This record gives sequence, structure tokens and C-alpha cells, in this order.
Amino acid sequence: MKHPIAIPNVGLVESVTVIEWTRQTGDAVRAGETVAIVETEKAQVDVPAPADGALEITVIPGPDLVSAESVLGFVDDGLG
Repeated sequence: MKHPIAIPNVGLVESVTVIEWTRQTGDAVRAGETVAIVETEKAQVDVPAPADGALEITVIPGPDLVSAESVLGFVDDGLG
């Protein structure tokens, strides 16, 4: 089953910038482990993995803003 990687609630912010991924596509991750870092106008925020499994990145880091409601990627737990 694929679990979406969502941006944690960052208040009334409408968009964020993906600063970096701490792992690569295909890497094994654990639930709660930081897999990405996003930046708002005021702070950098760690984005945790929603489950144990293999990371699938869909949004690349860069200067482009993404909606604060965007799915950044997925963690595939291999069960679905």
C-alpha cells in the first residue's frame, strides 16, 4: 500500500518550498523518520515518513513553491 507523504500542518501557510529530501527514491524509511525538509516564509519544517517502507519521491527540491496541501511523495509498505 502506498502512503502519501503530506506536509505537516504549518498553520495558515498556502505554499512551501521543498528544500531537500534526506533520502533517495527506493531507500527504506521508518515511520516518523524525517524524509524531507520544507520551508515556509518563517521556518523550516521536517516532513516525517507516514509508514515503514520504500520512499517514492514525486516533488523535487527547488525554488518553486508547492501548495501546502500537496502530496510530496509516497512510502510503499509493500503490502498492497
